[in-house]
Amino acid sequence: MLIPLLQAAQDSFGYIPPPAVEQIAQVTGIPASEVYGVITFYKQFRLKPVGRHLVRLCKGTACHVQGAEMLVQAAGDELKVVPDETTEDGLFTFTIVACLGCCSLAPVLMVDDRTYGKMTPQKVRRLLRQYRQRAGAPAQPAAAQPAAVAAEPQP
Repeated sequence: MLIPLLQAAQDSFGYIPPPAVEQIAQVTGIPASEVYGVITFYKQFRLKPVGRHLVRLCKGTACHVQGAEMLVQAAGDELKVVPDETTEDGLFTFTIVACLGCCSLAPVLMVDDRTYGKMTPQKVRRLLRQYRQRAGAPAQPAAAQPAAVAAEPQP
């Protein structure tokens, strides 16, 4: 009963704000401290708002062997954040996941619900710049912007 309520709250707000935790605790009779314990135990739940785009980078075995750590570095450098943080402009939240289930495409990252496989550090930078440009935000660094952006960002 608790997990579906937490999922519903997160679906409504994009994260689980403190008033939702209090209301769920009251409705279920579970102490708020225990509700927070469940939220922090499961990686799927967030206590902070996420950016407009959720960037998930896989570090499962196949992705790790294919160079996922270089992609983490490239994404962090491009976005100017460390994993589990949101960019200053609120455009991206960058997170690392254990597995995205796309091992044949390793290394893989997802932006929102779209999967990008066979990524390289250069492809990661280009992809994130395309998303930034489509959003109308200034690219970082400006000198390395692609000349044009397709209707859907391409790696």
